[in-house]
Amino acid sequence: MNQISNFFFETYQNRETYLIILEAIAFVFGIASVVFAKRENILVYPTGLVATIITVYIFLHDELMGDMMLNFYYSVMSIYGWWNWSRKKEDKYVVPISRTNNKEKAIGFLMFLITMVVTYFVYKAYGTTIDSSNYIDIFTSGVFFTAMWFMANKKLENWTLWIFADLITVPLYAYRGWGMFSLQYLIFTILAIQGYLTWKKSLNKQKVTA
Repeated sequence: MNQISNFFFETYQNRETYLIILEAIAFVFGIASVVFAKRENILVYPTGLVATIITVYIFLHDELMGDMMLNFYYSVMSIYGWWNWSRKKEDKYVVPISRTNNKEKAIGFLMFLITMVVTYFVYKAYGTTIDSSNYIDIFTSGVFFTAMWFMANKKLENWTLWIFADLITVPLYAYRGWGMFSLQYLIFTILAIQGYLTWKKSLNKQKVTA
């Protein structure tokens, strides 16, 4: 029990109080955002914006450039997703849940590659020494980048990418000593699995009623 407690709290002993408070706020709003996403609720975006803007600041403070860039992108895509999800035509939402077609898969893969390259050069530009954990960060940045774009367009595959990258991020953040964020991504993984099942069920209903 003490080892678990030490894991979550030892790294915060010498950390500024305001950063701990900010991380806790981002934790709560981040979880809320994924819960709303699972329910296909538009509140996924305002709650997500609070979490990502705070996280951008925290990661910039700690010089974790890949994570910082990713959360900045989340913030931008949250604004786009908020607009896209709320669009209506004749009192019906324009963007329904759907699967990616081959063109969208190709665009997603291209975004994945570009994100990794850009993240790598951002690390270099800031003079950060790139170790093995940073390379993992570069890889997951590409996956998360694509997942966020798929989610903003209500593509079922967004959940598959979230699950995959979340599972990698849990031990990555634990290794870096980010106990709260590691726990957050473990919860994200569970919620993403639930989200996939919920959206798939909704998609199947659409096919039946079509």
